[in-house]
Amino acid sequence: MKQRVVVTGMGVMTSLGHDLNEFWGSLLEGKSGISLIDAFDVSAYPTRIAAEIKNFDPEKFGIDKKEARRMDRFVQFAAVASQNAIKDADLQIGENVDAERVGIMIGSGIGGLGTWEDQHNILLEKGPKRVSPFFIPMMIANMASGQVSIMTGAKGPNSTAVTACATGTHSIGDSFKLIQRGEADAMICGGAEATIRPTGMAGFCSMRAMSTRNEEPEKASRPFDTGRDGFVMGEGSGILILESLEHAQRRGAKIYAEVIGYGMSGDAHHMTEPDPEGAARCMIRAIKDADIAPEEVDYINAHGTSTPVGDLSETTAVKKAFGEHAYKLAVSSTKSMTGHLLGAAGGVEAVIVGLTLANDVIAPTINLDDQDPECDLDYVPNVARKTTVKTAMSNSFGFGGHNATIIMRKYEA
Repeated sequence: MKQRVVVTGMGVMTSLGHDLNEFWGSLLEGKSGISLIDAFDVSAYPTRIAAEIKNFDPEKFGIDKKEARRMDRFVQFAAVASQNAIKDADLQIGENVDAERVGIMIGSGIGGLGTWEDQHNILLEKGPKRVSPFFIPMMIANMASGQVSIMTGAKGPNSTAVTACATGTHSIGDSFKLIQRGEADAMICGGAEATIRPTGMAGFCSMRAMSTRNEEPEKASRPFDTGRDGFVMGEGSGILILESLEHAQRRGAKIYAEVIGYGMSGDAHHMTEPDPEGAARCMIRAIKDADIAPEEVDYINAHGTSTPVGDLSETTAVKKAFGEHAYKLAVSSTKSMTGHLLGAAGGVEAVIVGLTLANDVIAPTINLDDQDPECDLDYVPNVARKTTVKTAMSNSFGFGGHNATIIMRKYEA
């Protein structure tokens, strides 16, 4: 028999807030976390803005100084968000839960880009003998899962998804399936990313994928608006604690929502350009997995990156998946406020869906001042909406044609 799976804890590290209350409050206020980059000199870059986490000091969040030096920034984000989620869930590994039944799946689309840059510079300037022995274990994408396991003592299934911008959602969906089939009682899952670095910015600038609205950073991410001109990079982490319902009830855990469906698909189309057929298949598979009718979905947290091609493709995909019900759905892109956290986006947006279901409020799509007539759905423009949300979907689509969708619903015993 399949286990029911619920969300019992959540944690974030974003430019909009470092704890759930601050983060959620900023979203409902329609606050932008996007500003001019101050981590390095961006004067030569076409894009000089990002959703950057300013003045981040891992020691202030309880990470030991020595250990922090051996973690890339993306791992530090994951560690803090995981600690927050574990505390939120009151998950006492080795005490009120069996360590061997708690797993971890925290993905990253790119991994330790900052560590790679720093060590490459050392190689060029000082030679190979000066490259850190921690270079490789700091850089590799699986180290967020590895370090969180070491920190927490979780000894269950431990893995990492790397599927570009679909990473966080794949991590949560795969964790959902592990618990559903009885291979774990609880999973610490989500995504982490830290690519606001010279090479990361240069690469995306060369692709002409990012907004160049540098004079108005807070207005640069504008999904589904006619003035959208590219995405805005973000950084951080979003982590969920998933548990089997039986396990959560046994320890008296609070429950935010229930995870009921997961879909994944491949476009087999293009390295960077999305195909609405693939995204539609992904949503349909998630609906089928959840064993619900499409009409039961009330809200979609869209991938909605603010790129001209991507937003139109997702709108088309929603129509293909939902038919006439597409026009009755509420759809919003919170990337208008958080920026696009790449591999961490799905984790952060799953947290948002959990909070939406728990509070019956939909965070808006800000900067939607002149809606693209071809993007003709209800995108909850500019102002949060108080409404009953029983079932919600989160979409993530990544370079390479990787698509992932999860569905959650309001928990009922």
